[in-house]
Amino acid sequence: MGQRNVVVAISGASGSIYGIRSLQLLRQLEDAKTHLVITPSAKSTISVETEFSVSEIEELADEVHSARDIGASIASGSFKTAGMIVAPCSIKTLSAIANSFGADLVSRAADVTLKERRPLVLMVRETPFHLGHLRLMTKATEIGAVIYPPIPAFYNNPENLQDIIDHSVGRALDHLGFEIANLKRWEGR
Repeated sequence: MGQRNVVVAISGASGSIYGIRSLQLLRQLEDAKTHLVITPSAKSTISVETEFSVSEIEELADEVHSARDIGASIASGSFKTAGMIVAPCSIKTLSAIANSFGADLVSRAADVTLKERRPLVLMVRETPFHLGHLRLMTKATEIGAVIYPPIPAFYNNPENLQDIIDHSVGRALDHLGFEIANLKRWEGR
C-alpha cells in the first residue's frame, strides 16, 4: 500500500503540542504523507507554549500549506486523503467547521473532508464549555466529525506529560486509520 495523504491543522487554541506530536508520530509511519496548515493565531500560541519554532514544525510535514491558500490541493474533494485532524481545535475553528464557513484553508479542508465522508477529528481545546460550545460540537458531530477533546486517560498509568500527550494523540489518530506503535490500550483487568 502506498502513502496516504493526511491533513494536520494546528489552530490557535492552547495545546499546539497535540498538532506537533501528531506530525511527529505520523512521520514515523511509512504510509503517511502529511499536509500541514498552521493558522496565524496558532503561530503565536506555538511561541508561547513550546520550544519549537514554526519552521521546525513545518519541517515535520511533507507539505505545508498557507492558511490563506483556499486553492491548495487539500481544498478539493478530488484530492484523496485518509482524513484530517485539527489539533488543537479552537472554538473559532469549530464554529467555522460546524457552520460550513470555509473562510480559510483549515475550515475549507475540513468541509471538504466532511463532504467526501472522510474522517475529521477535532481535538477541541476549551474548558469549561458553555451551551454554545456544546451545540457547535453536536452540530459538527451530526455532519460527521469526531469530537476528540484531549482528555487524559489514566488506565494506562502515564508516568509523565509526554505519556499523556502520546496517548491522546495516538487514540485520535486511530480515527484516521493509522496504527501508532507502542500505544497502550485497555486490555481488561
